[in-house]
Amino acid sequence: MTTVSGFLYPRTATGRSSLIPSPPWHYSGDLLTVEYRTDPARVRELLPEPLELAPDDPGAVALIWADWQSCATSREELLDPVRAQYKEAFAVVRCSYRGRTYSRCVYIWVDKDFAIARGIHQGYPKKLGSIHLTRPHPYGPAPKIEAGARFGATLAAADRRLAQAVVTLREPAESNGFVNGHPMAHHRLLPSIEKGGGLALDELVETGAAAFEGGVPWRGEADLELFEAPTEELARLEVREPIAAYYRQVGVVWDGGTLLESLAKDRS
Repeated sequence: MTTVSGFLYPRTATGRSSLIPSPPWHYSGDLLTVEYRTDPARVRELLPEPLELAPDDPGAVALIWADWQSCATSREELLDPVRAQYKEAFAVVRCSYRGRTYSRCVYIWVDKDFAIARGIHQGYPKKLGSIHLTRPHPYGPAPKIEAGARFGATLAAADRRLAQAVVTLREPAESNGFVNGHPMAHHRLLPSIEKGGGLALDELVETGAAAFEGGVPWRGEADLELFEAPTEELARLEVREPIAAYYRQVGVVWDGGTLLESLAKDRS
């Protein structure tokens, strides 16, 4: 009998070809966050049952750009940077489940296949995109992390620009915003292989950081624009009122989540 291994496809005799290694996954990254308010009805339409709007500030949205280096416990990817480095941009809202407030990623774009594979496992709705953001540096023309520093960020997918922002930092802050400050409530989905068979996997899960460390957050303001595209709906979360913008460098460990409900079982 042939035995194959690997955390995800392709599974082989050695497991070396698997697109992603098994958790825990470790991340070092720079986060550029823009928070604003939109029509709460546009948030509500993105929350499948049994999720509800957050009871306070239900229209709050965070659009986050991230420049990551990531690795498994061995850290070997850090010495082969093509396997470690990637960028992403994602929209986060808040929701309520059984009286508890959660964050929820409703749109996300990444620029590497291994990041998409991790998203499938975690319940993030990842798609391929083109993501860029200004990197800080202590020398030369790049901005330093200080008052008055300006950072740009762009997001595109399928040759269309979806969002762009310019953030100006003003002062240190206590946090890098509140919208993405809760455990995540996500759905893990897999359609049945049989036509008309519904969902073979339909789970509501809770995930969050197993460990976190971060530098001093900086607060400022942003000029944010969203654009229409044929196959994307980010612009439906239109900007009605700016809240604030933030910059922070962080380190995160992700090591699994918790099953809240197995919805496929409940509907059978």
